[in-house]
Amino acid sequence: MNYTTITTEHITYFTSIVSELNIILKEEQKHPYGKDHTEDLHYMPACVITPTTTQQVSLVLAYCNIHLIPVTPRGAGTGLSGGALPIMGGVVLSLHKMNKIINIDEDNLQATLQPGVINYDLQQAVKAVGLFYPPDPASWGSCMMGGNVAHASGGPRAVKYGTTRDYILNLEIVLPNGDILNTGANTLKYSTGYNLTHLIIGSEGTLAVVTKIVVKLIPYNPKNVLMLVPFTSATDACKAVTSIFKAGIIPSACEFMERDALILVAQYDPLLHVVLTPDTQAHLLIELDGHHMDLLQQQAEQLVKTIQAHSPIDVLYADTEAQKELLWKARRKIGEAVKHQSAYKEEDTVVPRAAMPELLQGVKALGAKYGFKSVCYGHAGDGNLHVNILKDNLTDSQWTNDIPIAIRQLFELCKQLNGTISGEHGIGVVQKPYMDVMMTPTHFNIFAGIKRTFDPNNILNPGKII
Repeated sequence: MNYTTITTEHITYFTSIVSELNIILKEEQKHPYGKDHTEDLHYMPACVITPTTTQQVSLVLAYCNIHLIPVTPRGAGTGLSGGALPIMGGVVLSLHKMNKIINIDEDNLQATLQPGVINYDLQQAVKAVGLFYPPDPASWGSCMMGGNVAHASGGPRAVKYGTTRDYILNLEIVLPNGDILNTGANTLKYSTGYNLTHLIIGSEGTLAVVTKIVVKLIPYNPKNVLMLVPFTSATDACKAVTSIFKAGIIPSACEFMERDALILVAQYDPLLHVVLTPDTQAHLLIELDGHHMDLLQQQAEQLVKTIQAHSPIDVLYADTEAQKELLWKARRKIGEAVKHQSAYKEEDTVVPRAAMPELLQGVKALGAKYGFKSVCYGHAGDGNLHVNILKDNLTDSQWTNDIPIAIRQLFELCKQLNGTISGEHGIGVVQKPYMDVMMTPTHFNIFAGIKRTFDPNNILNPGKII
């Protein structure tokens, strides 16, 4: 499609809508908006617009729709699939200034907020009144709620509480033609026609721009037990996870970390050093939460008995809040540590929980076949394994030609195991070439039809997903 090149006339109109304070034109100031946390990709936008109201978003989109100017919605830019990259140039619509928590409804256990609210800030605000918003991606200290909605983000506690998709009640959205509408209602039940809310969640800004979010909250669980369990075998660690759930224990987090993941974290930040015995190959980080410590201790005892069948080296308890904080920081910093070590590709694979051992073995077999080193970690409790393929000593030819073949074979394995190619990072641009592994031509026709209905001129985040 031939998009319109932005001119001074267009800039004059945008400035009249959002003011000079909310438009960025200088190259050095635009530069950060051309990249996110996806590998080393970079695409420069023609301009960046930072609206402060829904009406401003509406006017900008309506104008761009008429003039065929591509628009890329953006939150904090912490994405790992390239979903917020302006690959067609045009306008980056950054929503970071729409960052207000509008209301916390303690009676109905809901909160209404704008898309630029940081996940951690929402967590702290609702915790102050005894409530809890569970989805907590690794980037929770900087990622924004609009981006969480766009990618249906998960996090460590999805294993017990679910993902973003399970906590969105209603959305205010702006369509590419400027129309403003709500996708649903602020109710726990909804059976009134097609569910537009769930269609928008995970659509990566390709159908509409989210300008207001209504989330469901639950009571906060003030007590927790955190255990670090080392294993001599990564496969045994994965098998232990299945046994935990079969025993009727539902941890609030169950994270898998390979030995190399924790080594890289310690190199990246020595303060996050976790002691590793010579024979330790993997860890499970397991959290139980609730209201009564005596009940949690009983669950912990049952959990320890259950995993003994899988020959753990030890079961280590975090006795203080400082120890708990260190372990969680180490887990959340793995992605940054890997990126600091080498050029890499991160694949967000997900399979049924019991298939995790086979998936992990398949990753290592592919590494041996194609000569790459991988660092694996992720949300073992829900079968979500993050596979980081390091460039390390690979040649440019291997990196460019062989690794895409290996990734395709990895995704084919996921499909064979009844899994899929992304659990929480989305498709964006980096996974788009592999969508045919999971989707048939009929799927693509349906997706394209939905896209045409919402965005007939294809101006909104073009080039993503399909």
